[in-house]
Amino acid sequence: MRIPSEGKLLRIFIGEADKWQGQPLYEAIVQLARKDGLAGATVLKGFMGFGCKSHLHTAKLLRLSEDLPVVIEIVDSEEKINRLLPKLDEMVKEGLITLEKAQVVMYRANGAR
Repeated sequence: MRIPSEGKLLRIFIGEADKWQGQPLYEAIVQLARKDGLAGATVLKGFMGFGCKSHLHTAKLLRLSEDLPVVIEIVDSEEKINRLLPKLDEMVKEGLITLEKAQVVMYRANGAR
C-alpha cells in the first residue's frame, strides 16, 4: 500500500468509556478504518486530560478513572480520510476531531524498500 508523500493526519480525542453499538468507541473506529482500507490506526491512552466540559480525567493512584482520555491517530491520503469523516461524525457524540497536513517520509513493512 502506498500513501502519497502529502497525506493527512486525523486525530480523534474521545474518552475510554465512550461506546458505539455496545463496544468501546476506539475499537469501533479502528475496525472501521481497517475495513475501509486505511493505512493504519493507533490508539493512545492518556494519563490525564479534560475536554469541553472541563471535567478532569486522571489516573492518579488513589483515584483510578474509568474514562481516561484516548487519542486515535490515522494517517492516509486526503481522499481516504475525507471518506471516513461522515462516519465519524455519526459515531463520535462527544470529543474532538482534528485534521492536519502530514508529510509521509516512510511507510513500509518487513523492511521492504
